[in-house]
Amino acid sequence: MTQQIVTASRLADGRVLFRAPEGWSTDIHDALVFTPEEAAAAVTRAQGEPTRVVGAYAVDVDDAGLPLLGRERIRVFGPTVAPYAAQLEA
Repeated sequence: MTQQIVTASRLADGRVLFRAPEGWSTDIHDALVFTPEEAAAAVTRAQGEPTRVVGAYAVDVDDAGLPLLGRERIRVFGPTVAPYAAQLEA
């Protein structure tokens, strides 16, 4: 079964946020894991918070609650620098 979390950007400073039990968190480990139907409803609710968050959407996650796609992993863990470092050593 597909699992998803809901992410958005904080309007005040652009930080990546995740829907958590007590609202929003900057820590992915606090994120609630939803079914696709629940995630769609959570995205709709987030759209009702236009002064707090923008760009809410659902993200597929693995069993550990971490994003499956590279783009989302970069949003969570920051930019990848290994290829750039390898070029410097060459």
